[in-house]
Amino acid sequence: MPAQYKVDQVAELKELFSGAEAVFVAEYRGLTVAQASALRKAIRAAGGKAKVARNRLAEIALDEVGLAKDVKMMKGPNLYVVAADNSPAVAKAIKDFSEVKENAAFVIKGGVMGKELLDLNNVKALAAMPSREELVAKAVGSIASPLRGLVTVLSGLPRGLVTALSAIADKKKEAA
Repeated sequence: MPAQYKVDQVAELKELFSGAEAVFVAEYRGLTVAQASALRKAIRAAGGKAKVARNRLAEIALDEVGLAKDVKMMKGPNLYVVAADNSPAVAKAIKDFSEVKENAAFVIKGGVMGKELLDLNNVKALAAMPSREELVAKAVGSIASPLRGLVTVLSGLPRGLVTALSAIADKKKEAA
């Protein structure tokens, strides 16, 4: 019979993992309190949540939610970073934090997106993706570009007519 606090923690992890687009696993051993606070702040700013949990309990929660897991990643003290909807931004936040020289103790092990396991290279590739806002801006720009060209072409005809009439009026003034 498992202890009640373990059952409660599995339920909490299930709730956290159930709405997740991605879950990243990282080792945090050796971080100072200030560094850990800065990491959590960066993760929150990107729209993610960070949770330290026992690996076996996280494994059970991942199984119950239906997400993939890699037992090799789940060794040692791990921080589980959950991205609810904007996984590239959260991946970028943890990647940027891990690349700072002072934060060398923070090691990204990999992650999970649905049924797919992510290794370190996949997490870095995900972090390199543009944010949702950038993608929307690019889509709007590519939709608006032909329209902008059409407006330029259509406004060129009246502009040309006005220029020609102005030139004719100037010639008649000179001739008179």
